[in-house]
Amino acid sequence: MRYITLFIILFLFWLLITFQLTPANLIVGGVSALIATLFFGRYFVENVRKFFQPARYLWLIIYLFIFIWECLKANFDVAYRVIHPAMPIKPGIVKVRLNLETQIARTFLAMSITMTPGTIAVDIIDDYIYIHWIYISSTDPEIYSRKVSGRFEKYLKKIFE
Repeated sequence: MRYITLFIILFLFWLLITFQLTPANLIVGGVSALIATLFFGRYFVENVRKFFQPARYLWLIIYLFIFIWECLKANFDVAYRVIHPAMPIKPGIVKVRLNLETQIARTFLAMSITMTPGTIAVDIIDDYIYIHWIYISSTDPEIYSRKVSGRFEKYLKKIFE
């Protein structure tokens, strides 16, 4: 079932990117999706029933708006720190406990953190993610965990778990 789901997702993605319904495009997209499915199908998500739950897509749309908002805020924060004459930075690496179980959710969290200016996900070890942060505003793990990953984790949990 996961091979069929992966093929459908890849083929629809191809159609979305090319935005053409010509016979040649359909054949190339089908063959490309088939080859990719044959090579990478075993690495795809095992429980594909999650793909057919519409509530997850609603949470994904909400997450995208939250992510864009957090990126905008972080961009202004980093710009302020760069333009400020004193350059108020206090960089360091923080260790944040993860509340996500699946690897795909953890990967999305790490990518979201890295794509947000001022933070970079360095590593995930066991149930912790290590994040380089441009300004560590607190030494309390509860506070900096909420600031760095808490804004994304609750939505990723609803999408992927």
